[in-house]
Amino acid sequence: MIVTIDGPAGAGKSSAARTLAQRLGFDFLDTGAMYRAVTLAGLRAHCDLNDQTALAGLLAGIRLDMPPNQVVLNGENIAPLIRTSEITTASGAVASSPLVRTKLVEWQRQIAAGRNFVCEGRDQGTVVFPDAVCKFFLFADPEERACRRHRELQARGETITLDEIRSAQQARDARDATRDIAPMVPAHDAILLDSTHLMLDQVVERMERAVRQRMEKR
Repeated sequence: MIVTIDGPAGAGKSSAARTLAQRLGFDFLDTGAMYRAVTLAGLRAHCDLNDQTALAGLLAGIRLDMPPNQVVLNGENIAPLIRTSEITTASGAVASSPLVRTKLVEWQRQIAAGRNFVCEGRDQGTVVFPDAVCKFFLFADPEERACRRHRELQARGETITLDEIRSAQQARDARDATRDIAPMVPAHDAILLDSTHLMLDQVVERMERAVRQRMEKR
């Protein structure tokens, strides 16, 4: 059984997906981390992330594994390295690449094959798992999302202003919503959930209730 959670950055997808997976006894797949991993690999290799030929060569040399709480790139757990503002900014070109998206969709389906998964990202319910049993689109007020991201980066010791985050968020939202390949839009059958004024437990409780109702009908 596949449960998908899509939505913009700062809506709380990762935390909700991870907690929901634990409550359901499912595995958790953070697909955004996979794009960030490819971005880190490209930066390390001094790859032109806008060059599709260069990206094809980069992907050919990548082995990416997603065990619980890890992102393993060619045998190295890079999870602590991929949440910086540098990676966030550079990942735009990677996420917009048709070549990369095609390959990562393939990897995501291979990882989830025959297993119970909660998958979060931007195109999980629309492109990767269109037949998922339960789909959510999680969103929040842009100012709240920016504040959440600011607190997260400050906790990691990064120096960045709230205005810089707002600007980057606006650009990213526009790019994700308008790209030709897998734009970030709610699936037609997704449950829309506004997390602006909700605590994590409240979000997860609503999701869990909906999933269990679907499970009872199977």
